[in-house]
Amino acid sequence: MQHDSKNSWLNYIFLIVLGLVMVYPLIWLFTSSFKTNADIFGSSRLLPTTYVWDAYKLGWQGTGQYGFEDFFINTLKLVIPTVIFTIVSSVLVAYGFARFNFPLKTLLFSVMIATLMLPNASVMIPRYILFNKLGWLDTYLPFIIPAAFATSAFFIYLMIQFIRGLPRDLDEAATIDGCNSFTVLTRVLLPLCKPAIFSVGIFQFMWTWNDFFNSIIYISSVSKFTISLGLRLSLDASSAVSWNQVLAMSVVSIVPCVLLFFFCQKYFVEGISTTGLKG
Repeated sequence: MQHDSKNSWLNYIFLIVLGLVMVYPLIWLFTSSFKTNADIFGSSRLLPTTYVWDAYKLGWQGTGQYGFEDFFINTLKLVIPTVIFTIVSSVLVAYGFARFNFPLKTLLFSVMIATLMLPNASVMIPRYILFNKLGWLDTYLPFIIPAAFATSAFFIYLMIQFIRGLPRDLDEAATIDGCNSFTVLTRVLLPLCKPAIFSVGIFQFMWTWNDFFNSIIYISSVSKFTISLGLRLSLDASSAVSWNQVLAMSVVSIVPCVLLFFFCQKYFVEGISTTGLKG
């Protein structure tokens, strides 16, 4: 008993130390938002020697015509429709692959999975040319419209694996009760798919929220900049960068992702574990 108790304490200590190591960059980011530039680059101390209390206020106001509030709202305008359309389209396509038989099903499924192997660099130029001809550049449509047509094979496959793990007896029982295919999906399967749906939503939210590469390619107007572009813009504002303001706004940009994860952690962990075990 004493040996088991000792091992438990060692495991707890190890996990606490490992957790502190993983969280330390976030702690440093937060404490450095109260430091001066000299303190940030001239000292390795975690706590500042001189506290700067207005970094969040000044950073939120911004240095030019547009403040961080505008970038925050722009990001919400981009992310929320993208996440909603991704969830809806992925569920519909996954339901078709998981529950129905139709011509060329195997071929279409193979093509969909094959798109996971395509490097982003190989489709970046054709995609840019297409969006340019459609007149979608400098808008959020290159993000929103593809999401409405289930272009993410990863999310579709995740949903397929989850739906395949649900008993077909549920579908048959609902059909006997007079439900059609759409009603079976909305009233029977969707409530059971909450873990997978939350997983898709969290992944897409975080990826789109933090996306810098695609945003800088398709968005050119400062008035439409997202948070990631706004942070980069603050570095180009002048030769003397107030790094505490940049770090303060970095903390603010992380908060929505952290809150979303903690509020949905139960469903997220359940969805990932379930889709990993089934299928």
